[in-house]
Amino acid sequence: KRMKLGLAIIDKRRISPDEAAVMNIIGNVKNKNIIIVDDMIDTAGTLVKAAEALKKSGAADIYATAAHGIFAGSAYEKIEKSSVKEVVVTNSISGNKSQSKKIKVLSVGKLLADAILRIHDEKSVSELFELS
Repeated sequence: KRMKLGLAIIDKRRISPDEAAVMNIIGNVKNKNIIIVDDMIDTAGTLVKAAEALKKSGAADIYATAAHGIFAGSAYEKIEKSSVKEVVVTNSISGNKSQSKKIKVLSVGKLLADAILRIHDEKSVSELFELS
């Protein structure tokens, strides 16, 4: 709502702890640019399958973001071969250096420092996340 954008949901089911199958896309994605939002990217299997399902449903460009980029196993290779144009993650995991031109790693250092200072000064932390 804040960004005044549409919403689509990918209904997925886990086949095993390491594998997910995309079942349904709820919402209209045809000819739309998509931002996939997730908490973490581990093996990138779910991300790549979601991107494939979105493309099959007519999505235009696909981007992804996650708080934590683990990138285990062949995750970098999967992302490079996928239809995802860019992935943005934070540097919340130590030593996380991208091995893909499609991946951008953003620092959360200043945000964490500001939050710690606000807590120390007994000020609102939620104000850090308010949009103007």
